[in-house]
Order: sequence, then structure tokens, then C-alpha cells
Amino acid sequence: MLVSAKEMLNKAREGKYAVGQFNINNLEWTKAILLTAQENNSPVILGVSEGAGKYMCGYKTVVGMVNGMLEELNITVPVALHLDHGSFEGAKACINAGFSSIMFDGSHYAIEENIAKTTELVNACNVLGLSLEAEVGSIGGEEDGVIGAGECADPDECKAIADLGVTMLAAGIGNIHGKYPENWAGLSFETLAAVKEKVGDMPLVLHGGTGIPEDMIKKAISLGVAKINVNTECQLSFADATRKYIEAGKDQQGKGFDPRKLLAPGFEAIKATVKGKMELFGSVGKA
Repeated sequence: MLVSAKEMLNKAREGKYAVGQFNINNLEWTKAILLTAQENNSPVILGVSEGAGKYMCGYKTVVGMVNGMLEELNITVPVALHLDHGSFEGAKACINAGFSSIMFDGSHYAIEENIAKTTELVNACNVLGLSLEAEVGSIGGEEDGVIGAGECADPDECKAIADLGVTMLAAGIGNIHGKYPENWAGLSFETLAAVKEKVGDMPLVLHGGTGIPEDMIKKAISLGVAKINVNTECQLSFADATRKYIEAGKDQQGKGFDPRKLLAPGFEAIKATVKGKMELFGSVGKA
């Protein structure tokens, strides 16, 4: 049964570890992440961008697939199904479809509009028992057409959004979606500490978890980050394993072209990537 992310993130914040949000793109992705969470007794958040939701035939299809897997695979660890970087309309659609957690990304609006739209969603999520993530200060790079320069959030604006009663807050601290450029300046821990001081015990979210050095990840967790998003790294490991399988000619041996065989190395690569991240984040054994 899907759960809100609230309890798992509060436990993570108190225990000084982070829960990974791993984005899903298809059945293989979802199955790999759920099995890895179960095998490592770790809570997990399945992230779905609006683009991935459309690719997988809509939010109700995603909810049906995930709920079916929870039952068929006997998944007993806490699992939240979370809209990633949702628009206001997308957030409402996912609430209606049966998601257990929502992100509304109002970071590209003026702070007044971000507050107004977030307030409406806080009220809806509270009634239904769903967790809600808000964002202040856009995250660098591109995700589903939303482009951010990696700016740092204003701590006072973070407090204004946190005070609305959201479950968790994504604050830009120089982080970037996708691969990090060679001239990346690193995370702004000064900003993170200032945000933490303003929002108190609010679990903080670090987007763009792919490519951030391990020491920075651990320091961010020590400063209140309780949720870390990973997507690109799983995509890269899946693509690398699939490329090696085809370059080795295995798809031309016997029934190696069968998608169940063709996609198996990528599936295992995702599992290995997710396991490594769960170990780094400290969530193993915390379910």
C-alpha cells in the first residue's frame, strides 16, 4: 500500500540519513527500484515527472502498475509515489489519480503566486493525507522543459513557503539536474545552513543527486537534507549496460533479442545503482 512520504522523511531527518527518490520511466525501472528497496529494507520514493507520466500512458496507469507490483512482489517497505516537478494542473491530476505524494514546483512564479498556489494544494493534500513538496529557487539544468540556472534560494522565501504547512522543501543551493559541468562551483552549504535556520525541522530535499561528490552528499544530510533525488545516474547505467549487451552481439544469439533478455542487464544495472545510493544516503535497514 502506498504511503505519504511524511513519516519516512521525518524519521530520516531525525536519524541523520536521507531517503532516495528514484524516478521511474517504465516497468523495468519500477520493478528494479522496488525490489532493491525490499532487499535492502529501505524506504523509497518513486518519482514520476510529468513527461514520464505521459510516456507511461497517464497517471492512472502508473498508479495501477505500482499498486499491482506492491502486491505481486510482496513489497513491505514504505513506498511513496511522488509527482516530480509538477505543475499546478499536474499536481491536481496526480491527486485525483491516486498518488500518495505530490511536488508542486512553483519556483518559476513570483513568490506571491507560488504561495497562493501552494496554499491551495496544502489544503487538498492535508484532507487526503498526502505529502506535499514545494520548491523555492529553481534547480539548475533542464527537466521536462523546465530550465533553471542553479540559483540559490532566498531563505526568507523558503520560510514563507515552509510556514504554509508543506511536508518538505526543495531549496536551490546551486544543484543541477543531469550531468554536472566541469566548472560547477559545488553546493552552497552557506545557503543550506541559512535555509535550515529559517525553516527549523522541515525535511529538506536535494534535487540533482547524480554527480554530487559523496562528501557533499553526506554534509548536506548533516544539514537537514532528508530526501535526495536520483534520475540521470540510473538512466546512464541502464544505457551503458544495454549498449554493452548489444555491442557484444548477445541480442543476435539465440533469443537474445527477446526484450526480457535484452533489457535484463540494464535492469540489473539500475538495481546496482540504487543499492549504492541507498548505502550512501544511509537508508539501508531503516524501513
